[in-house]
Parts: sequence; C-alpha cells; structure tokens
Amino acid sequence: MTSESLVRTPLNENPFDSRADLQRAVHDLWVPVARRLSPGGARARLGYTAAQFSNVAAELEGFARPLWGLAPLAAGGGEVDWAPIRAGLASGTDPGHPEFWRPPADRDQRLVEMAAIGFALALVPDQLWAPLPAPVKDNVARWLSSINRVDVVDNNWLFFRVIVNLGLERVGAAEYDEGAESAALDRLETFYLYDGWYQDGPTGRCDYYVPWAMHFYGLVYAEQAGHRDPGRALRFRQRAAEFAHEHLHWFADDGAAVPYGRSLAYRFAQLGFWGALAYGGVEELPWGVVKGVLLRGMRWWARRPITDNGDVLTIGYGYPNLMMADGYNSPGSPYWAMKAFLPLALPESHPFWQADEAPMPDLDDVASQPAPGMVHCRDRSGGHVFTLAAGQPGSRFRHGGEKYAKFAYSTAFGFSVPASERGLEHRAADSMLALSDDDLHWRVRVDPDETRVHDDVVWARWRPWSDVDVDTWLVPWLPWHVRVHRLRTARTLWSAEGGWAVGRDDDEPAELLSGPDAAVASCATGVSGLRDLLSARDGEVVLTGPNTNLLHPRAALPTLRGSHGPGEHWLVCAVLGSANPGSWEASWTRSPTLDAIRQALAAEVVLPQAVTA
Repeated sequence: MTSESLVRTPLNENPFDSRADLQRAVHDLWVPVARRLSPGGARARLGYTAAQFSNVAAELEGFARPLWGLAPLAAGGGEVDWAPIRAGLASGTDPGHPEFWRPPADRDQRLVEMAAIGFALALVPDQLWAPLPAPVKDNVARWLSSINRVDVVDNNWLFFRVIVNLGLERVGAAEYDEGAESAALDRLETFYLYDGWYQDGPTGRCDYYVPWAMHFYGLVYAEQAGHRDPGRALRFRQRAAEFAHEHLHWFADDGAAVPYGRSLAYRFAQLGFWGALAYGGVEELPWGVVKGVLLRGMRWWARRPITDNGDVLTIGYGYPNLMMADGYNSPGSPYWAMKAFLPLALPESHPFWQADEAPMPDLDDVASQPAPGMVHCRDRSGGHVFTLAAGQPGSRFRHGGEKYAKFAYSTAFGFSVPASERGLEHRAADSMLALSDDDLHWRVRVDPDETRVHDDVVWARWRPWSDVDVDTWLVPWLPWHVRVHRLRTARTLWSAEGGWAVGRDDDEPAELLSGPDAAVASCATGVSGLRDLLSARDGEVVLTGPNTNLLHPRAALPTLRGSHGPGEHWLVCAVLGSANPGSWEASWTRSPTLDAIRQALAAEVVLPQAVTA
C-alpha cells in the first residue's frame, strides 16, 4: 500500500468513469473553496504562502479560477448555486466595498482572473449575469472592460482580452470592444508556427501553454464567435486538429503526462485541450480516444496526494511542494486545473459522452517534434513515456533550466529541481550534465545557444561559462537513450551526469549499485541506471535532498563522476529507466555499444575511437 492510498479524499474516491463523475468532481473541488469565501464573497484565501503579486489579486484568483469548471458544469445542465458568486461579483467590482478588487495596472494578475469571469459570462449569462441588479451589472462591465485600456503580456495573455470581450458581447454590455478583441487576435496569429504549434509569445517557448491556453481559448472563441468570424474559427479548429496528433505523444497509457515547463502546479489543466476538442467540435480523433485520454488522466491525478487535509488543491505536482513552484503561484493558482472540465458544457447526448472510452491508439515508439525541439519515446517495456529535449529559454523563471533544459523528462520519473547549487545532493541534477570548477558548486544547461532536431537526433550547444562550451547529442535507443557530449574547456572541471531520479521510501531503502563505468538505483517505484561508454567515469548513487523531485518526496539518483583538464573531452553514456522492475535485467544486458552509436551518429559527428586526454 502506498502512502497516497492511506488518505481518503473526494478525488481519490472518484472512479472518473463518466460525465456524472466529472460533475461530482467539480462540486468536490468547489465546496472547500466556497467555505473559505470572504464575508462579501469576493475573495477566497486558500492558504498563507505568497506570490509575486498582492494578496488582493491572490484572493481574487481563489474566487475566480473555479469558474473554469463551474461555468461548464452549469452550461451542461449541472446544478450550481450562483448566489455566493453573484455576491462576490457585486462586492469585488464595487469601488466602495472593502472587498473591491481594485483596478488593474499594466500586466496585472487581475487581468488573468478577469478571463475566468468573462468565460463564465459567455457560457451561462442567464444564470450569472441576468439576475444581477443594474448597478452591479454596470460595475462588473466597467471593471472587466478595463482590460482593454492597459497592457497585457505579449503572449497567451492576449487571449484574456479576447475571452473578456466574448463575455461582454454575450451579455450585451456596451463596454464590449470589438477593436481591442480583433487586435489581440491578430497579434496572437503571429505566434503560430506549424504542425499545430504556437510559441507562447515571441519567446521560442513551446510548452503546456500551447494546449491549455492557445488552443483552449482558440476553441472557445471558435465556438462562441464562429458565427461572426468563420475564417478565424476554421483556422483555430484546423490547427487544433493538427496539434491533437502531436499532443498524444505527451501522454502515457496510464494517463500520466510528460511533466515539462512552467506552471506544473496547474496539474490536470494538462487535460484541458482534450475537452476543448470536444467543446469545439473537432473530431480529428475518435471521440472514444479523446475521452480515454481525459478520463485516464483524471484517474492518474486522483491517485496522488494533491489536496490538503481540508481538500483544497495544493501547490506542487505529484504532492504538495513549494520547492518547484513558480513565483506567480499563489494558493489559488492550482484551480487553473478546472479547465479539464470544459466538456461538461456539452449535453450527455453529445457523441463525446456517448462514446465508449478507448485506449491510446498505436503510436510510433519514437516521434520527433521539431517545433518544441523534442523527440518523444514510448518505452513500452519500461512503462513510461520519456522526452529528449533540445532545451528552450527558461532563465527568467524559477528553476527555468530544470523546467525547460534538462536532457530528458519522464512520465514515471518526473524531474527534479535544486534546493541549492552547493553539493550534488542539493543540486539534484537528474537528466543533466552538471559541471563545477571547485567540485562544490554546480552549473547545468539553462538557456541553450543553438538547438536542432533532425532524423530523431536532438542537438544543442550551451555555455556554462564564457570559456566552456558543450555540444550535446541525444539519441533514442529504446528502451535506452544515449547522450554524447563534446566538452571544450579552458579550465579544470569536475562533471556529474545524472540518470533518472527514482522515488525511494524511507522505510524501504533503495538498492544502490555503483562502480567503474556504471551506477544503478533500484527502488519500489522503479529502477534507473546509466553506463559510461567512452571516458571511464566512476559511478555513484546520490541520495538527493527531500522534495526536490516532482513526483517523489525522496529520490535516489545514479550518477557518473569525472574530472577534466583544459582541452577537449568526449563523454558518452547510455541511460535506462523502468517503472516495471521485471523488465530491467534483460534490458540492462542489451545496452548500446560505442561502435553502434558511432555508426548511428556518423552523419552528425565523428566520435573518437578512444578516450581523449
């Protein structure tokens, strides 16, 4: 019995087999928030940790984000008591009320939460807007429309302006600004790349903001405004159809998604795209397949301890964990996860709900996605999906290198973030090559200088110091993957290259094996190991600091250690992980050879025949 199963919560008691189960989940998630509403109803204080914005904005976030689930629930005929929410709208938009949300400034967090209110107005105007007294309607419309007069961040935030105006238009508010809406949509068009991919603003980042923001809002717009903007609605639907085939590769058969990028505290918002496909009428995949990804994903999350003892969603990923939080994560932030419930707006008679849940289709074991700089690998014997990543810009975010620039990310092993750069146990450098010039402080890849994905091979160049550069090649070799590094340095360096971090239980110590050229960690959650194939590094297993891994509070990390004088050095290793320990030994004995790797990479790079001095 796992520690997760010892605590009974409304989520882990939900089988997530049906529409009714999802309706029940919305209620179960909303009730703990409703109990914490302020006297005027406009704010919900769900915890006492801070974000980079004010408590007023954070408590608005706690009030507004559940609307992403409540509005679809009500639109589809489910029961919602709107009285406390209408009271909150009245209080929060009244300048004379002590719970007034205050006007937004440029790039203000309030703009994010306005979108949830605009969304609810667009879906259920008769239930949320119509009963409001005329003065309250005036205040709500005036406050929401301020999003048209301030700057929003030049990325997915532009859609907040669009969604707010959709709501204002739906309720017939004079403050609806078609020009502001149109300008935002035109700017968003410039972020489209290809194969269904957007970048999140002019940043080069392709992460979960593509499915749970760009496509999600685009499909809401297509459904709500397609009658007056048919050309754009068609484009949004076509792009979502293309993206559906790409995004399937991010999900494992058990419902887990590859953790990657920022905002992972939003958890099952990862599933929002699949419900948006149904809401937007995009039947690119069989409805049973789409339904299966959504329901299996909800079951996977329900098995994790993601709520506190008051059933409030916590900041974290696989468990409550502030270590991995972004600076903008307030206690109300996780309720962005309510986006997963959008298909509840559809009637039970809709083909999505009538379809039998279907398993994942027969996907290729290896799938290249050049837009995000990834190669996805479906390791069926090891029971996980892992992604080889070229790396994306992430330095502006907390732990950005870990969230965007590790070599690999796994549905079974997650990834780790550092508690400190001092000492390998605190650096927790899984799926990274950590370098140090004092054998104490460690640097890893953060923002790569150049990247490429070609013929299923990932390449990147990165510079941890001005006089050190590294070229890295990543090659799928299922169930293994291979890493090749060319290190050029003007200084003496120590290196530590980590495999997958394996969750360990304090009562059942991990089996740790290390020695020349290899290291292995075997735990109840799986087995991880890596072999040096060229440069004779030493193996060891690092017990990483608590709460550094996203999925497991404690972890063991097999690692290869080396030292390197000034000059050029080649480092080559093969990495294996398995969530099914029974498959481990046979796979370990069939590791790739240096000659085979040399032949496979002949078009990319000429590997040396022997260790370079």
